[in-house]
Amino acid sequence: MSLKITLECINCDVCEPECPNDAIYMGEEIYEIEPDLCTQCVGHFDVPQCQEVCPIDCILVDESNKETEEDLLKKYKILTTPN
Repeated sequence: MSLKITLECINCDVCEPECPNDAIYMGEEIYEIEPDLCTQCVGHFDVPQCQEVCPIDCILVDESNKETEEDLLKKYKILTTPN
């Protein structure tokens, strides 16, 4: 499953640079996560880095984008394989 940022986001700017897949971007009001790029840091780190640095714990699993650990690893391989 990809992650999502809830409306509690305070736009503190700490999550965006931590994402190894550049999945986090500034939306109209708060930071958002592109589900097609989010691997929950599988392949890069043991835990999602954005969740580790978020001071208010507003980054949650997006239940509407269910993926297994295997799915996330496949996505990681696709995203990191040079063309």
